[in-house]
Amino acid sequence: MKFSYTILYVKEVSQAVAFYERAFSLKQRFVHESGQYAEMETGGTTLALASNELARSNLSQGFQENNLSNLPAGIEIGFVTEDVSAAFTNAVNAGAVVVVEPKVKPWGQTVAYVRDLDGILVEIASFI
Repeated sequence: MKFSYTILYVKEVSQAVAFYERAFSLKQRFVHESGQYAEMETGGTTLALASNELARSNLSQGFQENNLSNLPAGIEIGFVTEDVSAAFTNAVNAGAVVVVEPKVKPWGQTVAYVRDLDGILVEIASFI
């Protein structure tokens, strides 16, 4: 088994694609003509974005929509970088909401947290 992708359910796919391009310098790999699904190029694993509408069609019993007005879900996506402070500042300038400013953890890793436009928790960290 190989971990292949993570799908983030978002209000508006095109807005989320533009945000992840600005905030984290990701490039779009694929955007479906319906505007309901997109994939971002991240390296070994795909970050996919799907509309809440598409999620509702796939998950007939419902799901908890991501929203900045709610606490973040009990999951995060993480990016690693050589310069956490610069990446954090770039994400905030692109519209991310500050959760925790960069700080050095006891094991020596620098870590910061933001939330994206849909309220999804994003970790920005140095390499271990």
